Amino acid sequence: MQQQILDMIQKYETIIIHRHVRPDPDAYGSQAGLKAMIKAIYPEKNVYMAGDHEKSLSFLDTMDHIEDDLYKHSLIIVCDTANRDRIDDQRYDQGKYLIKIDHHPDVDKYGDISWVNTKASSTSEMVCELFKEYLKETNPNYTDGARLLFAGIVGDTGRFRFPNTTERTFYWAAELIKYTFSRDELYNELYKTSLRLTRLEGYVLSEMKLLPSGAAYVNLPIETLQKFEVTSKEAAGIVNTFSTLEGLKAWVFFVEEEDVIRVRLRSKGPEIHKLAGRYNGGGHPMASGASVNTWQDTEEVLKELDELCENYKR
Repeated sequence: MQQQILDMIQKYETIIIHRHVRPDPDAYGSQAGLKAMIKAIYPEKNVYMAGDHEKSLSFLDTMDHIEDDLYKHSLIIVCDTANRDRIDDQRYDQGKYLIKIDHHPDVDKYGDISWVNTKASSTSEMVCELFKEYLKETNPNYTDGARLLFAGIVGDTGRFRFPNTTERTFYWAAELIKYTFSRDELYNELYKTSLRLTRLEGYVLSEMKLLPSGAAYVNLPIETLQKFEVTSKEAAGIVNTFSTLEGLKAWVFFVEEEDVIRVRLRSKGPEIHKLAGRYNGGGHPMASGASVNTWQDTEEVLKELDELCENYKR
């Protein structure tokens, strides 16, 4: 399958790469890293990145403006997106050929080629595997691709702390840091925070509730976000604020927006992706997202999370 993908990349002169909405470092890293590698190997090809620009990730790369006509004869590659509804820029289906590259559970099968590997730490790691013969050369032309893919791996593994980190993950981290990019600068950009967000973290630590089952939660209504002058996207970025708490099994942030309440689920044991799937979401067994319409709905989510933790045996 990897060779089929490489053959398609070689075949098409115009390639448009998509990823999911509300991108994280792996979405950006795999998308931009894939583009950087293709351009380094085939400088004559036209390669574009689709989707809304995320200011907080601008240190990695920026999105391209793409005219509709470009799609007609293009190869489309969607990175890090389990289901079609979450693809940023819904023109993805207007191309000539569609490829899916993803490490989430394959709940929505799409694409002429669908390469899904749930054992990979990240989609960025999968892109490394795709270009393994090239990256091993330590060609200076691949430096930017290596920087972007390393950022994606670091982001999705929580700096190699999450259980999705494998021997293969460390292998690729070792290969990528052979390239001459500044890891210090990358880490500083990935984990810098504002005074506003730091104060919200203090609020979260004081307001979170831990249930006897080991489930924990915190509610962040719009009024609270406005008080701290923090967006819902920024609030979602501090979901691991109390992840080291003793006795914690799984937790949820309920973050209110104008027309929906975002559900940010994390776990240290109980598998939560099926729970997320029941509430318009999905993701990984240990990290998922969902959405509900009312605060009464959040009580149902919390009830199910409480039961999951209560029944979980290590």
